[in-house]
Amino acid sequence: MLERLRIVLIGTSHPGNIGGAARAMLNMGLADLALVAPRCQVQCQESASRASGADALVASASVHETLEEAVADCSLVVGCSARSRNLPWPMITPRAFGATLADEARLPDARVAIVFGREDSGLSNEELQRCHRHVHIPTNPDFSSLNLAAAVQVLAYECRQAWLADQEAAGETPRAEDDQPFGIDWDSPLASHADLERLFEHLEKTLISVDFLDPEQPRQLMARLRRLYLRARPDSMEINILRGVLSAVDKQVRLAQADTANRTS
Repeated sequence: MLERLRIVLIGTSHPGNIGGAARAMLNMGLADLALVAPRCQVQCQESASRASGADALVASASVHETLEEAVADCSLVVGCSARSRNLPWPMITPRAFGATLADEARLPDARVAIVFGREDSGLSNEELQRCHRHVHIPTNPDFSSLNLAAAVQVLAYECRQAWLADQEAAGETPRAEDDQPFGIDWDSPLASHADLERLFEHLEKTLISVDFLDPEQPRQLMARLRRLYLRARPDSMEINILRGVLSAVDKQVRLAQADTANRTS
């Protein structure tokens, strides 16, 4: 389970926070660290000092230009945010998230990304809309600001507790069929984040072509459709079917446009 977890830090501005996050991860047995567009030097004295022995994890961290690159191979992306949003999104606590990890990790090709935003502004709305779920750490409402490394520590701790509980349960009794992620062995792996992003891009273009989506006044249509599909957790075959439907619609639109052009020429 722990090997399938990736911690993603976006736009980190202080190297000490990268080192502190690495220390928090290694304390709990996590080792996959990804950095997106860091705004500071990653490997330096400050990050090594705060890592306190976990500096090898800092050195091995992957660096990406965009969130999409960092989570392209992930089947579940969870964004950590303390901000309330105009559009409600599935929100869970770290404890509730940890409780789902054992079943999540058993899915074929499962990989889970836990995404943390910038120290000063957190995750943007666009970044949050690329996450299946949002995790909120229930802090003191009168003093809710958490240091980045402290937030990573909270999530990493809950992940480790879930792993320990699963190990203990596995040693006592076999898993029942009803405990499987979908109540039965699934026939296709969950769609990766990259697959989902290609679907959303295709869907947006098709909706524009049939005049269902006005790019000048998009409102929250694509955000709501993202929420729908991310909540549904489609598998790779379902994504292929949906894109096949969109391709068929695209073909009919092109044929209709060609017929109209012939009639007017």
